[in-house]
Amino acid sequence: MPPRPLIRPLLKKTDYDTISARIVFWQILFLFILEVTLLLYAVLTAVLVLLDQITKYFTRANLELGQSTPFLPGFLDFTYAQNTGAAFSILQEHTWILIISSLLVIAVLFYVMIRGYIRHNLGRLACAITLAGGLGNLIDRVVFGYVTDMIRTLFVDFPVFNVADCCVTIGGVLLVVYLIFYSPQDTKKEDGK
Repeated sequence: MPPRPLIRPLLKKTDYDTISARIVFWQILFLFILEVTLLLYAVLTAVLVLLDQITKYFTRANLELGQSTPFLPGFLDFTYAQNTGAAFSILQEHTWILIISSLLVIAVLFYVMIRGYIRHNLGRLACAITLAGGLGNLIDRVVFGYVTDMIRTLFVDFPVFNVADCCVTIGGVLLVVYLIFYSPQDTKKEDGK
């Protein structure tokens, strides 16, 4: 008869195998959910870029430069404008600087999304919307050398803008809200691993 161990193991070898299989299962499930979530944000980004490009196409196809057409009387109209600069027409005629800076911001947002640095859905949503706006305007700058703007507010004097500009603004505001209220929670989760 073999000698009896002084300390009896709490789990048998088969129990360790079962626990390992369960851990691997939950890790795979987590990665699958993460992939599906990222896919949903990628679809949202693609839909917003498509919406931006469609509105720009119809503006270029149906309006002459500077021409306006009513959309919501007393509130909004469509006015075809070309912007070779950034917001409020800053950096006019410096499209190459805007292309490079847009590429850098898009690369950072894409990297942050893919690597999972932002875990909270608000932060991911903010990145996806901002990414859509950056991509929408980047496409125009690369293809045409200017950004097509068409939305003009009638109730307040404001520069003409487009769907991509709305995405950048909304995404930026959501990102600030995320950084102020939710980013510290993500950091605590990361530290508590």
